[in-house]
Amino acid sequence: MTAPLSDPVDRVHQAFRRRVGAEDLPERRPAADESCPLTAAALVELFRSQVVSRHVDRMARHLRAQGVGYYTIGSSGHEGIAAVAAALRPTDMAFLHYRDGAFQVARARQVDGQDPIRDLLLSLVASSDDPISGGRHKVLGSKPLAIPPQTSTIASHLPKSVGAAYSIGLARRVRPEHQALADDGVVVCTFGDASLNHASAQAAINTAGWTAYQNIPLPLLFVCEDNGIGISVRTPGGWIEASMANRVGVGYRRCDGLDIVDTYRAATSAAEHVRRLRRPVFLHMRCVRLYGHAGADVEAVYRSVEEIAAAEADDPLLHSARILVDRAGLTGEEILSLYDEIDRDVQKVAEEVLKAPRLQDREAIMASIVPPPRAAASPPADERGGGETPIDDGERRAMGEKQTMAKLLNWTLADLLHGYPDIVLAGQDIGAKGGVYGVTQRLQSRFGSHRVIDTLLDEQSILGLAIGLAHNGFIPVPEIQFLAYLHNAEDQVRGEAATLPFFSSGQFTNPMVIRIASLGYQRGFGGHFHNDNSVAVLRDIPGLVVACPSNGADAGAMLREAVRLAREEQRIVAFLEPIARYATTDLLDDGDKAWAHHYRPPSEAVTTPLGSVGTRGAGTDLAIVTYGNGAYLAAQAQADLADHGIDARVIDIRWLAPLPLDAIAAETASCERILVVDECRRSGSASEAIMTAFVERGRGNVRRLCAADSFIATGPGSAATLPSRADIVAMALDGWTAVDRR
Repeated sequence: MTAPLSDPVDRVHQAFRRRVGAEDLPERRPAADESCPLTAAALVELFRSQVVSRHVDRMARHLRAQGVGYYTIGSSGHEGIAAVAAALRPTDMAFLHYRDGAFQVARARQVDGQDPIRDLLLSLVASSDDPISGGRHKVLGSKPLAIPPQTSTIASHLPKSVGAAYSIGLARRVRPEHQALADDGVVVCTFGDASLNHASAQAAINTAGWTAYQNIPLPLLFVCEDNGIGISVRTPGGWIEASMANRVGVGYRRCDGLDIVDTYRAATSAAEHVRRLRRPVFLHMRCVRLYGHAGADVEAVYRSVEEIAAAEADDPLLHSARILVDRAGLTGEEILSLYDEIDRDVQKVAEEVLKAPRLQDREAIMASIVPPPRAAASPPADERGGGETPIDDGERRAMGEKQTMAKLLNWTLADLLHGYPDIVLAGQDIGAKGGVYGVTQRLQSRFGSHRVIDTLLDEQSILGLAIGLAHNGFIPVPEIQFLAYLHNAEDQVRGEAATLPFFSSGQFTNPMVIRIASLGYQRGFGGHFHNDNSVAVLRDIPGLVVACPSNGADAGAMLREAVRLAREEQRIVAFLEPIARYATTDLLDDGDKAWAHHYRPPSEAVTTPLGSVGTRGAGTDLAIVTYGNGAYLAAQAQADLADHGIDARVIDIRWLAPLPLDAIAAETASCERILVVDECRRSGSASEAIMTAFVERGRGNVRRLCAADSFIATGPGSAATLPSRADIVAMALDGWTAVDRR
């Protein structure tokens, strides 16, 4: 066998033309003798979609070689997915594998006014006219086609597909204000065989099975496109079927992705099953990969000449040509004429899009990091009530007394659930148990298990559920049990939720409020898994709002603001709740209840808008800039410093991203000295940015007190690496003369 040519794109193209012209087509597939559910015209339409995708891939390689195109992952070899698109409705939300250009083309042909060639090519050249990403990335996606954009997904889109499918059943019981999916809709999620091994995929499939096992509606079609190789690592023969054929709760079906008739037949049957029974199905589609993985990948380095030649001989377009000859009565000449016609169309559009404007401006690039606001019609409740269980006399009496942060958060959540029917809470142990710290006590009994959802123990699935719910107009409030557990699933926030408006020019959003029990100072409990003072990963995510109240009054007010930000401004908010302050009532003396606060109903609620700070005291000798547990310790140190003649004020920044730098500067302007107290680690903490801001604004007399760059221990040393009340006092006094302290 001769060695492959240097250019696999040209080699496959020429082979197609040669073999179709010579009627040297692959043998009929085993399913070819079965009845065909597609008309001749429908077969031609599917072939058109396949060919458009193929020629766009060819053009992508050409543009890249000319220096006017960019890194891409092609769809060649996976064109059978067009038949899956044809088996679904164009309103069925689709979370696509990056090799599914033919799916988008086939779906576009089902919707009036779409121009898939132009849309895909605009994306390839990073034009600001690209209708989905505005040139920010080469993505598949389209708002009119119900395809949220995906970039280089490695199974991270599977958890949210489960959430979106779950939302369809939930929306029948609770109508979200901004419902996007039909009651009888199906969600489809496609991915490669290598991605099946990723933890995100396994979590999602397990969650789908776990949900269906309990007879909870989940209309979800998984499609695994099995080309037998993940970049350069081979998938063991038979692995996908062995892994998936007997999964509890998830049906298994297979099809030959080289045969568009067999694929359409199997996909139609699977979609009808999912739509009718509302249970998930895993469709295993065999296909091949052409041209290597992506970009400049040279697959001859890791695949033999024989393997490459065998894949190219199985080109799905050749198999489709055979089907058109057998079932649609086309000749080889007619097939080539169609193939060449589409090639000319792609070339013509490519010449036009090269003249389209490119995205280069910083401001334009960043314009969609924060999504656009939207109308939110439903008003909050004026009074707390409703639900299945009335408020008892004991609770009413308690509302007249000062309460802890945990209790005030509980009542605020009840207000929000009552006032906004499309708010849904979800998390491990939040239902019957009421959360590890009791913050969600009695909420499930009052509002139902469909709105206060006890999830399985998997943070990726919890956040994926939230993202999917938000796709269908709900306002999810997922709970992560401890901050350290977020790190198991932080890419669901960084790579999926926060990037969605960025890569869709704000057309798709998934607003939510992520409640996270956070930070340190739990004496002797749990070590670093329950005492975690690392928030850098959250502050590093563009567009994410990070809130951290220090007391119950702020907690309730900030939670209301967080929900407003999600409902009206479509923001994603990470709401960090300091565990050590959940049950705190006293500040300086036992029984003083100076850190407890009264409940305020919605009609009397105080606002704490994003960007505002809280100030305790009006001293001008020293400003202590802090947040969370630091605000509590600083308030104690404030009293100690007064005994030394230092009149200090405590500035609680409350919002860690974006930092309220203007408000901090204004509140510290009249103060002689500034001490920044940060309970998080010296490296990567908010205090780094605050100190930098002071320097950039020319402010002097600023010092910083942080936690050590260490994990947190259990036992007597649990707070040894963290700032303390005594540390704050000592640093405030250090270097101050008696004259300074008069």
